[in-house]
Amino acid sequence: MRTLVKGQEWYQQATVVDDYEDKRFSRGGGRLTDRLEKQAVLDALEPVADETILEIACGTGRFTTLLADRGADIVGLDISAPMLREGLAKAYRDGVADHIEFMRGDAGRLPFPDDHFDAVFGMRFFHLADTPESYLSEMARVSNDQVVFDTYNRRSGRVLYNWALPMGSRLYSRGEVDDMLTAADLRLTREYHDFIVPFGLYRKLPGSVARGFRRAERAVANTPLGDGLASISYWSATVD
Repeated sequence: MRTLVKGQEWYQQATVVDDYEDKRFSRGGGRLTDRLEKQAVLDALEPVADETILEIACGTGRFTTLLADRGADIVGLDISAPMLREGLAKAYRDGVADHIEFMRGDAGRLPFPDDHFDAVFGMRFFHLADTPESYLSEMARVSNDQVVFDTYNRRSGRVLYNWALPMGSRLYSRGEVDDMLTAADLRLTREYHDFIVPFGLYRKLPGSVARGFRRAERAVANTPLGDGLASISYWSATVD
């Protein structure tokens, strides 16, 4: 049975690349969130030189090319042919195409043997997943060490933001994440919680305003309330 994600048809449209790149990461607050997300991925995965890595739901290769530039040999898998074509073009522009293979495929049935990669990660994916447990188990199956993913949090400002989204987002409690990790035989090694203001709102703000919001929320994040108010969590685990 084929696994599905929310908005799968949208990701096949010819205009998806422009909608994704130009509207989300090319200006103002979008550039800020792009930089912060990339740093979160690097913090979770580095050092990556000479590591074999799989990125599921790689999109246009934002993270794929970043890690390849730092010496990783990486496979980027996605369901969207237009986004994969943009990812390949980006890899050639950045001079890292020799370290990347892009594949179209289903993250619920990964076409790799057990323990094939040193690390497997997926960003901005689990909020779209219909059966997140099966995706996480597949990620764990093909990793011989590390699995990294992010979730949108149920008790956060993301609840209100979700109402304005056509597809909505799956929101997770801490208990659900713990249950998924246990079912996938993964042991949590690191967690990082961020973005009290949902980062979807950041991209609608001018850069100077977004930076002001960022300073304010970092001040809150450094208090005991910070983690509980965060709208996104980054989870790093190892295969038991």
